[in-house]
Order: sequence, then C-alpha cells, then structure tokens
Amino acid sequence: MESQQSHNQLHVTFLPHPSPGHMNPMIDTARLFAKHGVNVTIITTHANASTFQKSIDSDFNSGYPIKTHLIKFPSAQVGLPDGVENMKDGTSFEILGKIGLGISMLQDPIEALFQDLQPDCIVTDMMFPWTVEAAARLGIPRIHYYSSSYFSNCAAHLIMKYRPHDNLVSDTHKFTIPGLPHTIEMTPLQLPFWIRTQSFATAYFEAIYESQKRSYGTLYNSFHELESDYEKLSNTTMGIKTWSVGPVSSWANKDDEKKGNTLGKEAEWLNWLNTKQNESVLYVSFGSLTRLDNAQIVEIAHGLENSGHNFIWVVRKKESDESENTFLQDFEERMKESKKGYIIWNWAPQLLILDHPATGGIVTHCGWNSTLESLNSGLPMITWPMFGDQFYNEKLLVDVLKIAVPVGAKENKLWTSTSSEDVVVKREEIAKAVEILMGSDQESKAMRVRAKKLGDAAKRTIEEGGDSYNNLIQLIDDLKSLKKSKPLDEKVIR
Repeated sequence: MESQQSHNQLHVTFLPHPSPGHMNPMIDTARLFAKHGVNVTIITTHANASTFQKSIDSDFNSGYPIKTHLIKFPSAQVGLPDGVENMKDGTSFEILGKIGLGISMLQDPIEALFQDLQPDCIVTDMMFPWTVEAAARLGIPRIHYYSSSYFSNCAAHLIMKYRPHDNLVSDTHKFTIPGLPHTIEMTPLQLPFWIRTQSFATAYFEAIYESQKRSYGTLYNSFHELESDYEKLSNTTMGIKTWSVGPVSSWANKDDEKKGNTLGKEAEWLNWLNTKQNESVLYVSFGSLTRLDNAQIVEIAHGLENSGHNFIWVVRKKESDESENTFLQDFEERMKESKKGYIIWNWAPQLLILDHPATGGIVTHCGWNSTLESLNSGLPMITWPMFGDQFYNEKLLVDVLKIAVPVGAKENKLWTSTSSEDVVVKREEIAKAVEILMGSDQESKAMRVRAKKLGDAAKRTIEEGGDSYNNLIQLIDDLKSLKKSKPLDEKVIR
C-alpha cells in the first residue's frame, strides 16, 4: 500500500541558480511544495547546499518529503579554489567568468540526473534555458522560475520587442516603455548592458526569454495585490501561464518566526534599536552582490549623518582597502558618541531589523528579495538600483506603487565593475531622499500608509484562502492531474 502511495506521489525536482537572489526564493518555494505533500529533490553543489541545508534537514525531520542531491562543481577544471561556486564569490570579472563556465559544465551531469530521478516535473531557474529540451525528452512539464517582479519581466519583454531606446541622441535621453498600463520613463543607461547594446550575453538572455515561452508556465515570487496589472499583462501580452506564490520567504519560514527571536536580548544592535522611537530608524543595506567604492562610501556616510535621522547601516568590510576601513571606523566612533547611527559589519539579521517597531524605512538596491522583505514589513523605501532588473523594480516601487523615493542612481553596471569613473550619488541627494522618506509631511505619511497596506496584503495572501496560497494548491493539483493522465505504458517505463 505504501509503495503504491509513493508511486502516486508527485515528485518535483528543483534546479536553483547559484546566486543569492535566485537561489534563496527557489529553495523556499521548494520547501513550500514539500510542506504541501510533494516529494521534492533539490539539485545543487556542495558549497551552495551548505547555505540552506539546515532548513532542509529541519523540514525533513518534521516529516516533509524533501532532500538535496549534490553534484560536484568542476573547480579544478575552471581554475577556481574549492568552495567558490556561487555568483556572490565573483569578486572580479575574471572569477565571475570562471564561475559561469563551471555552472555551464554542470549541464551534462544534471541532465543525467534528471534521467535517473525521473521526476514528474522540473522547476528550473530562468538561467537554465536548456532545461526546456531536457524536460521535453523526459515528456514532463518544465516550469520557468522567474526570481523577480512581473513588472520587470513585462518591461524587459516590451523593450526587447519594440527597442524604444534605439536611435536616441544620448544615453541619458528618456524614452517611454510602450505597452505598459502606467507611463514609465527610463534612459538607455538604466537598461541592462545586454539590452543596451549587442554583446556576448545578448544571445544568452534571448534564449532565456525564448525558453519561457516554451515552458509549461512561470512561477513568480510575487502576489496578486502587489502586481495585479502586470500579472494580467504578462498573461495577455506574453501569453504565458503564470502562478504568483509569494512572498515565499515569509511563507516558508512562518513556523520558524513563531518560535520567536532566537538571538535573545544580548545583541548590541537590538539594544540600540530598543532605545529609539517607533519608525524613527532608517535601515541601509545593498544586498549580497553590490560592491561600493570608497568615494561612494564616503558620500553615503556624510549623507546619512547630514540628514539628521537615525540609521542602521550594513557595511561589508574590505580586506584590501585599509583607508576605507579607517574612514568607516572613525565614522562609527562618531556615530556611537552621537547615538544617531549604528554600523553592522558584513552580515545583519535583516528580517529582525525590518520587523522592529523602531525601523521606519529602508535604503535598498531594489533586489527583489529585499524588496519583498521590506514590503512584508510594511516599510517605504529609498531606491538605489545598481544592476540587472533593479532599475525596473525601482520604477515599480516609485511610479506604480508610490511607496519609494529614488536617490537618483543613473547607470546600470555589473556588480564587479567598481572603477573610479563610477557615477557617485552625492551626499546632498542622499540626505534629501532620507528627509523625504523619514519626514512627517503628507507625502511621507501617504507613502507609509500605502506600504503598510501592502504589508498587510502580503501577510493575507499566504494564509489559507489567500491568492498565493490558492495558486500554489492549484498548481500542485494541475501537476497531479498531468501525472495521472499519462498513458499507462509511459508510467510502467517510468
């Protein structure tokens, strides 16, 4: 009886891309599938698995059918030290290229693994377009996992289709994205480099968008109340079946949150936050990939100080740049004396800080995971996009949702690019954005109200009966029906 049941159980294999912005939401989505009775296998490499294995073991020990299947990263072949297997380790263009090459060399072993595992469906990150053919050979659905907003996907699709940025007099000249429900203006400089000009990466990204059209559908870490217009546009303009199942991080970790704050009361940053008035502190963080040069660090420090508002700033210590570290250490001492600012070095418990009553806003690079975490806490934002889809997400937050203030970032650059010619956002612009966001005028209050409403909607959508909850159940039911409808002889072979 048990073997019959396991034979009938839906088996879904997840293939995440090794970079934090892609991997984290997919792992949480895989955990949600398992928590709803799906037999889940996550394929990844050893170093990448180490970042989330604890959660998987905890779920497995709680009785959920989930496991990781490890494959060896070809470090020696591509000339990398052991353990360098994630895009966040790409501190230079050269290392990034080697990591990318290593990832591409995993295609054959992963395809062989698909054959061995014989899943009923594969959910793969958008960065693996070749999985469309792999799924077709197995006769199973391939679900395209898009780790950013509907808005960014629609905007990129329409810009690639109509190329409104071509033939403008300059890279800073504005154009309007055609076909969107809102009037959205951008400059060519704000577009990803591979859209702006034909390059080595253009064909790769075009293959990604092509693979989406040939998939069973697309999973989004978003929710209906946040992007309903663009959910609709995606279905009509792009003609692709989609499911919004976000925010997946707060959903997958809901049970953990109920266990309370495991840090206890001894954390120094927590003691500092506890002394501040409600909604009086700005949280400043640029994600796991962004690297700021010294000139920009100095401007941020002065901009935050000159704004007169309280802030917590997460700073990555640079081993190689003693002058920058010295400047920041002096700045840190000054902030300790004034009690206006607090620096956390290298890593911060972001969710706990965002949920603290004293936190009133965030400076964000507009990475989609951080954006959703801020939204979930009902916080307005200062937007400072750096690369990739982040400039699209800024437009969604500022022009569509109206819950953010732009700091004035002008150029979309790969995170490994930190030349001294980088456009620096000046301290005056930073202080001005902080004053608008954290101020008490009507504009600031209205932004806070809108952000809180979206925060409430984010919590409702993952509860039983909510849109994201229903979408996940619907997708799992669809996949079960597909499995049952397979011809008998196929089932015997499988």
